[in-house]
Amino acid sequence: MKTSRSKRFMCMVMTCVMMFYTGSSSVMAGNLEILKNAGQTENARLSEKMVVLEESARGILAAVEKMQQKMQEKKAAEEAARKAEEARAQEAQRAIQENPQAVTASTSDMNLLAALIYCEAVGEPYEGQVAVGAVVMNRVKSSSFPNSIREVIYQSGQFGPAITGKLDRVLASGKMTDSCYQAAQEALAGVSPVGGALYFGDGRNFGQLIGGHWFHS
Repeated sequence: MKTSRSKRFMCMVMTCVMMFYTGSSSVMAGNLEILKNAGQTENARLSEKMVVLEESARGILAAVEKMQQKMQEKKAAEEAARKAEEARAQEAQRAIQENPQAVTASTSDMNLLAALIYCEAVGEPYEGQVAVGAVVMNRVKSSSFPNSIREVIYQSGQFGPAITGKLDRVLASGKMTDSCYQAAQEALAGVSPVGGALYFGDGRNFGQLIGGHWFHS
């Protein structure tokens, strides 16, 4: 009798143990599934962040490349401007050496003369541009005016652009046209389509008319 009861008790214990372990396994399996899902979600988030970072990196790289390209273009433009300036100076010196009537001038004086020609005659025929430069050079050679290009151009009350400050602004910008530089070179070389004229303007109807300017002594 006691043996039967003991057997029944042991069966109940084993049943409880099995139920306990079975329940624990289910819980553990559930926890493992939760962890697996959480890991997949975190991986997905990390993948999204990586995509965003890659796109940002590409954007930064493109911006850097664009900046480098602009810097290279600016450097190339500055180099081209420098070479053009050197070529103009060399041409002016060559013309001066070949013409006994030429006047030696520095690069700064040539630029100043080109700037004045731009201010006074940029819309005039090329001959008129040379004529404006020739007036300046005639004054340099005359005993009635200062004996340097700068002093002639900035002499008080003579040239309107020098008085108003327009000349300095144009000179600083460096935007004088090629024709103005060429006209300055010819004037420095002694070319004068107006002879020994010392004055020009649009309010006097005598002398030699070129474009909109009358040139006279």
